Amino acid sequence: MEKPFTATAASPPGHVVLLASPGAGHLIPLAELARRLVEHQGFAATLVTFADFATPDARSAVLFSLPASVATATLPAVSLDDLPADVCLEKVLFELVQRSLPHLRVLMQSIGSTAGPLVALVPDFFCPSALSVAAEIGVPGYIFFPTNLATLSVTSRAVQLNDGAAAGERRALSDPLEIPGGVSLRSAELPEGFRDSTAPSYGQLVETGRLYRRAAGFLVNTFYELEPAAAEESKIAAENGTFPPAYPVGPFVRSSSDEAGESACLEWLDLQPAGSVVFISFGSAGMLSVEQTRELAAGLEMSGHRFLWVVRTPSLNGESFAFGNGADRRSNDDDPLAWLPDGFLERTSGRGLAIAAWAPQVRVLSHPATAAFVSHCGWNSTLESVSAGVPMIAWPLHAEQKMNAIVLEESVGVALRPRAREEDVGGGAVVRQQEVAAAVKELMEGEKGRAVRRRVRDMEQAAARVWSPEGSSRRAMEEVAVKWKAALASAAKPPK
Repeated sequence: MEKPFTATAASPPGHVVLLASPGAGHLIPLAELARRLVEHQGFAATLVTFADFATPDARSAVLFSLPASVATATLPAVSLDDLPADVCLEKVLFELVQRSLPHLRVLMQSIGSTAGPLVALVPDFFCPSALSVAAEIGVPGYIFFPTNLATLSVTSRAVQLNDGAAAGERRALSDPLEIPGGVSLRSAELPEGFRDSTAPSYGQLVETGRLYRRAAGFLVNTFYELEPAAAEESKIAAENGTFPPAYPVGPFVRSSSDEAGESACLEWLDLQPAGSVVFISFGSAGMLSVEQTRELAAGLEMSGHRFLWVVRTPSLNGESFAFGNGADRRSNDDDPLAWLPDGFLERTSGRGLAIAAWAPQVRVLSHPATAAFVSHCGWNSTLESVSAGVPMIAWPLHAEQKMNAIVLEESVGVALRPRAREEDVGGGAVVRQQEVAAAVKELMEGEKGRAVRRRVRDMEQAAARVWSPEGSSRRAMEEVAVKWKAALASAAKPPK
């Protein structure tokens, strides 16, 4: 159900339109930003989504959780049938946004004429072409970046490196690439799309990064204390005019009250000792191979520790995520638990619980029994874990997650990584049961684990402070809000 915004005598001073690309991982933090803009800055807000081709149920759940003060709208569907079957995801999203711009223009004009003056358009990082609509209407455009400053740094490097390149030329990032925080990344550890300069996706990302330069700034889902070196680098880039300023205004983490419950899972946690359970989840789209699923099961059993595991049906085609690639098109009758090793559930009964497909992650992470999180290092999950003070075993699968895992271990210090062995047979790196068990034991019992647990508690306290009246994220958001309100006031003054 769409929630329209109608002007009243007590309408807020200005209206912000936020545009989310498909995928719950992008929508969730942008919805939290919309909530903050209303509650803390006094703006009206409309959150706009596309006729989502991937996760309509997840979209509906997020929108339903929003307060009545945040209006919602969905752009009409556009045809993508003419795109080649093998086109990369980045290209699909780019075309979706580009073809939807006329609908966005009409919507913003309607909001501006009926619901008070527009002050800004905030499209997320897959929608920079929408900045042209902001320019036409005469409001500033700010890109919402749902992931971290490290990813923004890599993007900025690629764009600057390709400044002045000849038509069709793509200059590759250095190998290794040094990023803020003393982290050195090999090409294979860069976010997907930046690893191979000859691939179409690399050119698409460079072009997207060039569009970012039209923005007045970035609103980034992180906080200064988590990425101080990257925040300082972004300030220098803005001062030099090479890239728009970045404002760390996160973390945007769902409230547990916005999340549907799963009584059996939470009731089981209630019976476990405090700080005793290892939570394992690879996000809504992450997938392991059949072999890796069995090795993980054996490693959890070998570790001897309590665990709560959200099990997804394993990938049969080598894909590590199920988003628009056909990997998720399984029978509804397919039971993920059937793929676990014979006897595993019986042998671990009492100290372990395996559940199919989904758990209320925010509630699980904030539960007193939860002590560690085996995570794919998606940025939403990372911020949820840090905000709950839960250290991680970093197990990246796709997108920018390999880089995140390295940053979280080597720079931030809130995670440990199990090491995979490249197998001669089987096609790829597999984390063997011995490495799984060793990582769990180290994080739960070892000296390195003690340091990681101490560091994540520090970050938990920092995350709790950033949206206080003097917190770093609150100040960064207010800096932007002051600009929006000043521009609105200036526009309202009658000419002399």
